[in-house]
Amino acid sequence: MTALQPVRGTRDFIGDDFRRMHHVASTARRIAALYGFEEWATPIFEDTRVFSRGLGDTSDVVSKEMYSFEDRGGDSVTLRPEATAGLCRALVSNGLTQTNLPRKIFYTGPMFRYERPQKGRYRQFHQIDIEVMGAAEPLADAEVIACGWHVLQDLGIADGTILEVNTLGDTASREAYRAALVAYFTAHKDALSHDSRVRLEKNPQRILDSKDETDRAIVAGAPTIDPFLTPDAAAFFSSVEKHLARFGVPFRRNPRIVRGLDYYSHTAFEFVTDRLGAQGTVMGGGRYNGLVEEMGGPPTPCVGWAAGMERLSLLLEDGGVTPPAPRPVAVIPVGDAAEGPALDLMQALRRAGVVAEIAYRGNLKRRMERANRLGARAAVILGDEEIAAGVAQLRDLDAGTQEKVPLAEVPGRLG
Repeated sequence: MTALQPVRGTRDFIGDDFRRMHHVASTARRIAALYGFEEWATPIFEDTRVFSRGLGDTSDVVSKEMYSFEDRGGDSVTLRPEATAGLCRALVSNGLTQTNLPRKIFYTGPMFRYERPQKGRYRQFHQIDIEVMGAAEPLADAEVIACGWHVLQDLGIADGTILEVNTLGDTASREAYRAALVAYFTAHKDALSHDSRVRLEKNPQRILDSKDETDRAIVAGAPTIDPFLTPDAAAFFSSVEKHLARFGVPFRRNPRIVRGLDYYSHTAFEFVTDRLGAQGTVMGGGRYNGLVEEMGGPPTPCVGWAAGMERLSLLLEDGGVTPPAPRPVAVIPVGDAAEGPALDLMQALRRAGVVAEIAYRGNLKRRMERANRLGARAAVILGDEEIAAGVAQLRDLDAGTQEKVPLAEVPGRLG
């Protein structure tokens, strides 16, 4: 029988791979808490309408990439392809749209998209996500960006990562800009890729994000949004830039950052790097003032970002700072009578916060060999003589020294 393997586009996380992923999540969770974010958890699958509304029926995610199926009750459900739509649904369905706003939410977990697996991109992937729901002020945009920058700094991967920002303007700005884009791309319609010709009819702004080389040459000459910004939209973006400077977040303007759906407005941003090849975005987000309304709630201004944990983990592997696994203490009983006291001592060590291990079988030599394989920093040896004297032999496995220590003092010495 052929050995079973993970499904294409999924992977196991073991050893250092898991530690890097855990470090990404725990670092983001700790920094988000400093900024006042509370953690939420929502179901891994939702009513398909949550995502068809939230991402738009014409988006690639909805039309090509979602894992959707009919359950035994005949309902269409979808494994979540991203977190934001589900969080907006949770805000509405839990009756939280009118009280204690803004809500500052941190989220982490697996997402699912059927796409071609490549470096840092999988069909089951993991994200960290923060959202501010119920704040219309530009300070909220700048604060969520500053929180993301803080996470990258504490992971040790901020160097070589650049924040790019853009404004999508308000409704009036976008309508005027859309008309200008339609006029420009219509004049080049015959040279556009098939996908971009479709986008021209439905969502012309998405052409700006095309990866087709011919499209990109045409996009280079397309108008930017700046001449079409209303005074209010221009003032909003100027405030975001000023707040970012106060937060000490370096950035550059990228007028080609876009979002495909009408409920996105004002700030759009991405943290990008050249250390991951073509998959250069490690964190991205923006303002989405209409998504809660799409979920059946009242108009609610929101802003947030998401980051792929696999990509952040790749950056850690490429020179970031991952804490090493804690080195254990090996508790080694010598003889059957010593096993009980050794177990008592091991639990006392664990209660003191010391990682402690005991081999399930073997003589002294074999147990010491296992301690060395585990990378133990110390061994605590208990035999009949030690138990009678109320002591343990404490061996420093790095220095090679050994001394007798009263049993009650062992946890304090190793803590």
